[in-house]
Amino acid sequence: QVQLIESGGALVHPGGSLRLSCAASGRAFNTYTMAWFRQPPGKERAFLGGIRWHDSSTYYTTSVKGRFTISRDNAKNTVYLQMNNLKPEDTAVYYCAADQLGTGSSIRRDYESWGQGTQVTVSS
Repeated sequence: QVQLIESGGALVHPGGSLRLSCAASGRAFNTYTMAWFRQPPGKERAFLGGIRWHDSSTYYTTSVKGRFTISRDNAKNTVYLQMNNLKPEDTAVYYCAADQLGTGSSIRRDYESWGQGTQVTVSS
């Protein structure tokens, strides 16, 4: 398994942008499909999107498609979540997750490694 550490969470104004990073330690990062989830206050953790290990193709939940972009840099063992046009309802703890040789799932239990999360607050 890899160990994951998220960073980049902050307080931003509505309409602003933010880029989160998720750094992985361990070997063979390039064999992991990586995903981002978020958990708003009092709600369940929900899938946002992911990037596959073998071709870096991306997949997103409908609600963030067009606003959020996931990318990865295998040389740096890091995956990114670029968030644009942020809204108050984007306020949540954001988590990255890893699924070795994953095909691209949106299901939490398919991911074997998780970070501790980073807080994003969107407020004026």
